[in-house]
Amino acid sequence: MRMLGLTSIVLAAGLALGAPVHAQNSAAPAAAPTPEAAATPAAAAAPAAAPAAAPTPAAVADPTLDASGHPLTKPVPTIGQPQDGLFGLQEQITPNGREAHWFHNVILVPLIVVISIFVLILLAWVVVRYRRAANPTPSRTSHNTAIEIVWTLVPVLILIAIAVPSIKLLAAQFKPAPDNAVTLKAIGNQWFWTYEYPDHGDIKLTANMLKEQSEVAPGQRYRTDADGPRLLAVDQRVVLPYGVPIRLVTTAQDVIHSWAMPAFWVKLDAVPGRLNETSFIIDKKPGVYFGQCSELCGARHGYMPIAVEVVSPEVFARWVASKGGKMPGAAAAPQSTTAAGNDASAEPGNAAEAGPVVNATAAPAVTNKPATQNPAGLGQTGN
Repeated sequence: MRMLGLTSIVLAAGLALGAPVHAQNSAAPAAAPTPEAAATPAAAAAPAAAPAAAPTPAAVADPTLDASGHPLTKPVPTIGQPQDGLFGLQEQITPNGREAHWFHNVILVPLIVVISIFVLILLAWVVVRYRRAANPTPSRTSHNTAIEIVWTLVPVLILIAIAVPSIKLLAAQFKPAPDNAVTLKAIGNQWFWTYEYPDHGDIKLTANMLKEQSEVAPGQRYRTDADGPRLLAVDQRVVLPYGVPIRLVTTAQDVIHSWAMPAFWVKLDAVPGRLNETSFIIDKKPGVYFGQCSELCGARHGYMPIAVEVVSPEVFARWVASKGGKMPGAAAAPQSTTAAGNDASAEPGNAAEAGPVVNATAAPAVTNKPATQNPAGLGQTGN
């Protein structure tokens, strides 16, 4: 009996201690609904819906590239690039270039030919007429007034005839661009070019020479015939509109370079710490035109090509929008994500498909190291 009583006491104490714990683990009674909740029971039961995201505008496609990132405009072998057997200058597509071409062909070349033939005839006549056998006793004449007047006056008249169109052409090349001009800033680097469009949303481009397919690793972009000739094709073309004044501003990051485009009749030095400027207007001749750095700037000077694609003003406006820029007075557009790489499957003989390469739109960091995408020059094969 004593043990039974002790057991009863222990069981009673255990039940008393376990009752609060059981109450904590049980579900709490539901709170009384408020009038607002009672009015809308479904809203109280369902979770709050997240606000709908505002639709983002679609990216603007680059009008100069196809869906795979290849250039749509292919170079023409007889326009804007060197030609085998060409005698003379490239076809000029700017008013200054046409005037300079006329000056060269109509005035300078005929004048040089006439003077050269005259000097050759005069030299031959002197050799034959005044040789020792034909003239054993040389003349001792020291002055001839008529001859001295002629050989002084004739060169002066020739120089005056050359100076008139020459000074006119020089003034036209350095005529300030109007306010509505498209500004292109070309920056020379060892050894590649960077470009800026400060009037169009501060667009920045980086242009390197494209290597040949045998010079790159599988999957990397290489030159094709659609890009341009060997040593002249670049991975990022400059795009300019025709029929609109162009303001070209040049400078450099390291040493002196020179932005030269023969078809535009433009060759402007790019000097570190200095801004040089010229202006021109491109005729209504869409296409791709090539140039090169024309100032010896280092071991890989020959690997700084320039490629300019000339388009209509409407296409230029779409291109600006595709780069995230804006036309003067317009709102900025979203940047294009169109790839600029090679599709290996599009080229015969390629087994693997190369990945896309997005257009470079950011200016590179200032550095004196050579551009890694350029082929090494002589003695630089390890770089």
